[in-house]
Amino acid sequence: MSAENPLEPTGRAALAASREMLALGPEEKADALRRMAAAVRSAAPRVLQENALDMEEAGAAGRNAAFLDRLLLTPDRVERMAHGMEQVAELPDPAGDCIREWTRPNGLHISQVRVPLGVIGFIYESRGTVTCDAAALCLKSGNAVILRGGSESLRTNRVLAEVLRGALKESAVPVDALQLLASGSRDEVRQLCELDSCLNVIIPRGGKGLIRTVMEYARVPVLKHLDGVCHVYVDAAADLEMAVNILDDAKTQRPGVCNAAETLLVDAAVAERFLPMAAERMRLRGVECRVCGRSRPFFGPEAAAASEEDWSVEYEDLILSVKVVDGVRGAVEHVNRYGSHHSDSIVTEDAQARDYFMRRVDSACVYHNCSTRFSDGEEFGFGAEIGIGTDKFHARGPMALRELTSYKYVIEGSGQMKDPSRIPGKNHS
Repeated sequence: MSAENPLEPTGRAALAASREMLALGPEEKADALRRMAAAVRSAAPRVLQENALDMEEAGAAGRNAAFLDRLLLTPDRVERMAHGMEQVAELPDPAGDCIREWTRPNGLHISQVRVPLGVIGFIYESRGTVTCDAAALCLKSGNAVILRGGSESLRTNRVLAEVLRGALKESAVPVDALQLLASGSRDEVRQLCELDSCLNVIIPRGGKGLIRTVMEYARVPVLKHLDGVCHVYVDAAADLEMAVNILDDAKTQRPGVCNAAETLLVDAAVAERFLPMAAERMRLRGVECRVCGRSRPFFGPEAAAASEEDWSVEYEDLILSVKVVDGVRGAVEHVNRYGSHHSDSIVTEDAQARDYFMRRVDSACVYHNCSTRFSDGEEFGFGAEIGIGTDKFHARGPMALRELTSYKYVIEGSGQMKDPSRIPGKNHS
């Protein structure tokens, strides 16, 4: 007989809490989120103090600038976390929504109704902000959540979880609807993945290594977000000034995030005019460019030659791969071959090129004449997101409240039977 999973008590408490959540109304859940937001604001000095210790340790470990940026909390970021929870609180509650309904010829009335997923295991790296986003989204949609943050942000997550759970004690939401695994043990990831007696779904948010580990051990469905290998394609019919500004924003505004551009594709018909503009702007921003043979003349000897591997790398840094392609067809072929199905943009004034790209690029978010940096729950009006889904199963793109629900069928009858002839003593002649 195998030993009990050490997380069974945690899982059972979350399962019990998730069942209590089913009885709560929208305002009770919204009230809990508002209390959580107020508590985070009040605890900002403590949160920043603990985050500074995490930052110090990460810096001493030699973490790169993009990693440190994701880990860092500032007074502004703490305020944005609190404001984000308040935004989620005011959004429509998806639980109980009727997706569709109809009446059958036999009089049965059938409704398809949204219900919470149940208990969510959420495993993530680096960002303390994600702790608040995940808590708000899961609780608002009626789910219980077990959080497992990365060891690099352990202090930050511990204080945030303590503050959030303290706020829940004053609300109708059961405290155990929000739990944090905070021992720092690496075994926790495997143990959480194997907690199929209590969990309904696992959502990992982090690098390839984390995703591989979760996929190896998970015994319940996984909603995963893989790489963010995002592209900006500049078409022959692009407004070139617009294109260079979009590229600049997509690559350099915050290069360490998953919706930042990693590859620039340029139509050969406009390469001679556009690439000098792009090269100059990237030099201005300190971006290292890795270029194909056709684009090299516009970047000079300091630009490294792009390898085959470069086309599928998520740099999360001020590095950009650059390739000249033969029109929109070549761009689409490249994106679908090397991309990660995350976020890709075309810059063009040609409606046919736009339609070709947007219909054929197989990504969660496809943009026309704007930056890829808008792939974000807040930017989409969702308040926040728990991840960017790049699969096609269940959820795609920014995953927010609706994506944290499933559905059930509710059937109303008036005595209908599949076979009324089987009622004893009835004359059916």
